[in-house]
Amino acid sequence: MYMSNESVLVILLIGAIAGWLAGKIVEGTGFGLVADILIGIVGAFIAWWLFPQLGLYIGSGMVAQIIAATIGAVLLLVVVRLFRRRGRW
Repeated sequence: MYMSNESVLVILLIGAIAGWLAGKIVEGTGFGLVADILIGIVGAFIAWWLFPQLGLYIGSGMVAQIIAATIGAVLLLVVVRLFRRRGRW
């Protein structure tokens, strides 16, 4: 799949918002604001790639992208938290 420069910029912006939201949803991560934003950016890329593979379609528009990226960031934060605590929630 091809991504233009504008797509990457939008994913970075949405990922920053989603990372902040995911940090609020998954409390107690202890990563801090900057790390949560970076995790949100990675979560946005995860959502951009994974959701079409699973056949999930949330909708179009900025709000739907923020929701999808937040879900991706929350999933990533939960996985990182599990590995950080060695399997304990």
